[in-house]
Amino acid sequence: MTAGDVLSRVGAVVVAYNSGAVLKSSLPPLSGLARVVVVDNASADDTVAVARAALPGVEVVENRVNLGYGNGCNCGLARLDTEFSLLVNPDAVMEPEAVRLLVEAADRYPDAAILGPALLTPEGKVELSHNLGLFEQAACRRKRADACLVPEGDLCAGFVSGAVMLLRMSAIARFGGFDPEIFLFYEDTELCLRACRAGWSLVHVPEARVTHAGGGSSRPSPRIDRLKQWHMAWSRLHVERKYHRRAAPLALPLLLRHGAKALGYGLIFCRAKARRHAARFCGTWAFLAGRPACDAAVRAARVPLPPMEEGR
Repeated sequence: MTAGDVLSRVGAVVVAYNSGAVLKSSLPPLSGLARVVVVDNASADDTVAVARAALPGVEVVENRVNLGYGNGCNCGLARLDTEFSLLVNPDAVMEPEAVRLLVEAADRYPDAAILGPALLTPEGKVELSHNLGLFEQAACRRKRADACLVPEGDLCAGFVSGAVMLLRMSAIARFGGFDPEIFLFYEDTELCLRACRAGWSLVHVPEARVTHAGGGSSRPSPRIDRLKQWHMAWSRLHVERKYHRRAAPLALPLLLRHGAKALGYGLIFCRAKARRHAARFCGTWAFLAGRPACDAAVRAARVPLPPMEEGR
């Protein structure tokens, strides 16, 4: 099978929010795929114009509201009819052979629903991107990249990072797309947990390589940082409740911890850290109070994945 035959089996989805600065690098490597869909989550910058200029023929979905990452992915996936779908963060750049290597691995492992490549920092160091438990992910991000153990070959994993994922769409048809209740963060964790519980495998393919800037998908700002911290706290507890039934006992200590840290950092005028812990406190409190992460506008605009025919 030629490289063109392999790539013709794959469509891609890129969910963007104020991502104009990075799309010019991430979209061109996807040019050989059957279809590429950019889902723009109501960006205020030049994301749409940059996407169309960076990859002629790209399909752009212009949402009127920000659906979040998982719902944005579902929106794009609903437009694809390819055997495989590649999810790519706007700040991730595929190496030339990465897609082909992921598809070839998917052919070797027909029980694999999700496959992930090796993620490298812009400096060429390896990111921890697989086999991270729910509460280990934040801690692992703080480790030195060069301390990571790199597998010598394909690895059956318990988690692969949502920065780049190859999805087998016949499997997604069985256990569903991303959890529509999650706006941001841990949506990849939840999808991996659901795939494994449905009897599918997750495979890390280290030979396929992607450069991932990390945190570069949107322009940084205090408002964006508060939004991320709020959802990181809420989504973490949502997944714990859904799969381990232990959210409340974890939420109460976290509420006290983030409240105390927000107050402490505020007293010493460390405003950035005070804002982050205050946002996590508010996200934890919202979860305990039963407040959903997605507001009414997002819930109204969500796009469910259509049912797929057997064998597709």
